[in-house]
Amino acid sequence: MIPIKDTIRSKTFPVINWLLVIANVLVFVLIELPIGQTKLDQFFLTYGMTPNQCAAPVLNSLIGGAAPSESTLIHGCAIPLITSMFIHGGWLHIIGNMWVLIIFGDNVEDRLGSLGYLVFYLVCGVVSGLTQAFIAPTSTIPAIGASGAIAGVLAAYLLLFPRSKVVTLVPIFIIPWFMNIPALIFIVIWFLLQFFGGLVTLGGIASGGVAYWAHVGGFICGLLLVWLFGGRFRRRPKPYPNEYYPW
Repeated sequence: MIPIKDTIRSKTFPVINWLLVIANVLVFVLIELPIGQTKLDQFFLTYGMTPNQCAAPVLNSLIGGAAPSESTLIHGCAIPLITSMFIHGGWLHIIGNMWVLIIFGDNVEDRLGSLGYLVFYLVCGVVSGLTQAFIAPTSTIPAIGASGAIAGVLAAYLLLFPRSKVVTLVPIFIIPWFMNIPALIFIVIWFLLQFFGGLVTLGGIASGGVAYWAHVGGFICGLLLVWLFGGRFRRRPKPYPNEYYPW
């Protein structure tokens, strides 16, 4: 299922959402594309979130090993958890992520406010990276991409706009079908695919390089954050059409 657009218009201009899109595209075009594959691999190792550099030292200290140094925690975990959100592994990776962010992020920013949305996005991204790191702590493959943070955005959209519909391209054999699928169904199906994909590959990165547990962690983080602070978002004087508040 390929989302084309949703049926709810944002009432405000999504400044932060567009800045996030622009930042991701600029990193990809100005930094990743020009440096060549050899340097790109090192770039991913330096700025991607590598589980054995992030989770392994912490887990080792919990079972009686030496405590990780401050430098290890900062340069091996804290910084990569942020920078990895703005790095992508190719054209399809960044186009897919940014397209979904453009479709769903504007409405979530409209409801959370620009500052709240930025904090929400970054927290979901960090939690998604930590989830992947602690599920596969010995992995040496850097996790990169904005999809963990975007998973949180999808979760927020699910709770905030449960009656919205998503215009979706569903290719059946060679015939393209456009369908209005309820956002509830579209997003739940997406999450279930991530969850069961994660179960199949429990303990590592799936074949094809998909960090399923990062998606699951970001999604659950998004659900919890919106649920915890839901009272703030339901007191909007003019509700959106075709929408109800789930709290």
